[in-house]
Amino acid sequence: MRTSIATVSLSGSLTEKLTAASRAGFDGVEIFENDLLASPLTPEEIRARCADLGLGIDLYQPMRDMEAVPADVFASNLRRARHKFELMGRLGADTVLVCSSVHPLAVDNDDLAAGQLRELAGLAQEFGIRVAYEALAWGRHVSTYEHAWDIVAAADHPALGTCLDSFHILSRGSDPKGIEDIPGEKIFFLQLADAPLLAMDVLQWSRHYRCFPGQGGFDVADLVRRVLRTGYDGPLSLEVFNDVYRQAEAGPTAVDAHRSLLLLQETVGVTTPPAPVVPTGVAFAELLTPDAEPVVALLGALGFTRTARHRSKPVDLWQQGEARVLVNTGPAGRRDGTSLAAIGLESPDPAGAALRAEALLAPVLPRRRAAADAPLDAVAAPDGTELFFCATDRAGLPDWRGDFEDVPHETGPGGVRGIDHLALAQPWHQFDEAALFHRSVLGLHAQESVDVADPYGLMRSRAVTNADGSVRIALSVGAAPSDDTVHAQHIALATDDVVTAARRFRDAGGRVLPIPANYYDDLAARFEFAEGELETYRELGILYDRDAYGEFRHCYTRTVGRVFFELVQRDGCYRGYGAQNAPVRLAAQHTVTGG
Repeated sequence: MRTSIATVSLSGSLTEKLTAASRAGFDGVEIFENDLLASPLTPEEIRARCADLGLGIDLYQPMRDMEAVPADVFASNLRRARHKFELMGRLGADTVLVCSSVHPLAVDNDDLAAGQLRELAGLAQEFGIRVAYEALAWGRHVSTYEHAWDIVAAADHPALGTCLDSFHILSRGSDPKGIEDIPGEKIFFLQLADAPLLAMDVLQWSRHYRCFPGQGGFDVADLVRRVLRTGYDGPLSLEVFNDVYRQAEAGPTAVDAHRSLLLLQETVGVTTPPAPVVPTGVAFAELLTPDAEPVVALLGALGFTRTARHRSKPVDLWQQGEARVLVNTGPAGRRDGTSLAAIGLESPDPAGAALRAEALLAPVLPRRRAAADAPLDAVAAPDGTELFFCATDRAGLPDWRGDFEDVPHETGPGGVRGIDHLALAQPWHQFDEAALFHRSVLGLHAQESVDVADPYGLMRSRAVTNADGSVRIALSVGAAPSDDTVHAQHIALATDDVVTAARRFRDAGGRVLPIPANYYDDLAARFEFAEGELETYRELGILYDRDAYGEFRHCYTRTVGRVFFELVQRDGCYRGYGAQNAPVRLAAQHTVTGG
């Protein structure tokens, strides 16, 4: 289907918005009046610019407070409308959005509203323009799509139809089932937005918290299915008011927006892109560092052993059990210090995973590789993390470990089984985008978002996982974008005995994150422990949590650059990540780093 986006959904000048929409793959735009008024380009120049970019102007909006008003106000409205219709002719736009009135003089009279809209549509028809009437969720007298359609039907004019907006419908809790009773040819336009489920004034909710489909709590797909059953054949268009999007760079936001529509079309059965290939495990985590010494010391204390060296690149493989960490000392690491730069994901079909990623607009990364190197496909996540689709030790598929040559080594003491989860700090404006990316591109399930108190604000976290938990990625965004303590990345290592692992780490010279005594006093009040158990946790900086499914014990290393490690013991079927303990961990990290 044709895709479109309202210019109000993106930041920047009108020219920047149009360029971003075109590059992201949209077919058209809704031009918001404020964007046109602020543009130095004439309507003819905007029209030409859109044509050059391959964009149609699908809607001009909005016209407000047009109907159910006193005669003198309506006469003024018609004069205003004539001017706007002339302007639309210069733009090359043939559909205008008319929002249900919030005018203080508007009256609750459907016959008057229908009559005035019929007269407005008659004027529009003279200019070759259609009027799409939309019920604002906070409209003075018309606030539901059913009411708006009743008025349109009563007006009975060929140039008058309705505009359906998913936010206005779903935010009020209206049943979208009635949409199927509207003839498809009378649905002139469809605007889509999602939103988190919030208990607040609907106008403020609309103006600040809308998001792209799949990023909120509304069942936008069900609404779209019902619209399509009517025979509607117009564009799927995004109209999203969001404070974050208005400040973020237009290009990535437009890509995120178009990805949401691609996923939506797949969900409702309009398109069939390559199917998701859900990763089955973590092959490796790659650390990029300008100084290997502290990283190597940390890995050694954790029980890792250097087992191999890349044949042509300054990359070492450190391993313990099934946990593999690559240490890359290439020149790129000198820019930002030690960071978690790449993740290798075990994939049952690496080539298929790459095709899916490319179809969902994930940027495919070029690789510098020697002729004998394994042909690994990689894409970039929104935060810049490189994601490699790997096959480790599987017949018939290239094995990334073939790029490495073994080096003499002794097996360490063991204790770590594999990588339990990875935590990635997101740029402040890409938290929702990251969750949608991992869900749509990788086929991971997004869990509920969690807010965590930090000494300097609030941190949001959301985990994405596969069905059996063999891939867990925790996405987070903090309150202090410039604070690397808050925005550190970490690798959580799975162990069956965190006490033994923590003690080995400490005895090998490693330093655990010190946890305040007050935490353990509170722990004693909340849970019962075996004799001496709590004292052991206090000694080793181990934190504890319990849910209905099992227990969770974990401790943290000090941070190196932007990276730290976590030792994790899950007992039973504990599903979380110790969110109850996150405020304590964050405060301790601030204290250690002098925050």
